[in-house]
Amino acid sequence: MTTSDWILDIVLILVVLRQIRWSRIDLMTVLLPLGIVAFVAHKYLSPIPTGGNDLLVIGVFAAFGTVLGITGGLTIHMRVDQGKVFVRAGFVAANLWILSMGGRLAFVLWTEHGGGPTLMRFSEQHQITSVQTWVSALILMVLCEVGTRVGTIVIRAQLAKRTTAPAAPAVAASSASPLVAARPIDGSGSVASSREIFESLSR
Repeated sequence: MTTSDWILDIVLILVVLRQIRWSRIDLMTVLLPLGIVAFVAHKYLSPIPTGGNDLLVIGVFAAFGTVLGITGGLTIHMRVDQGKVFVRAGFVAANLWILSMGGRLAFVLWTEHGGGPTLMRFSEQHQITSVQTWVSALILMVLCEVGTRVGTIVIRAQLAKRTTAPAAPAVAASSASPLVAARPIDGSGSVASSREIFESLSR
């Protein structure tokens, strides 16, 4: 694992630690994690192996990342203050993120420090054609987790803003329709004149 790999993984962990305290959802909240993952994907994701059971392994990891991302996005705390949405990563959301990123680090370190031969034997037994399959699977897991987590938070934020939006003030009946406005009444209890009704409609 290179120094840049360590930096990228640590930054991804710090992204969620930044949300331990209440922070406003802004453009940086969305673009920072997506930008980091896009860079990692561009650096490591090509080519994607398709032989043997490669796509099955990649699909399983991607699905697992999607589940983690949606769960993390649904368990994050959210509040609306003066039309602005604030989020805070609670115990569940923070630990899901840290465990997934830390698990990726642990897996890579294991393969580099004695686990490589075991992984190769497992790959041969299950028709996994290359190391790149595992690299692609781990990167897609992170990509799916980050994307679905950010997307879930953004959707929840929009829904929260709509449900907490102040209701439009009710319009008084007299101003909403001149027909129901108060009319001068004569002694017999009828409307004073048709001319007054016409004048009220033409105002």
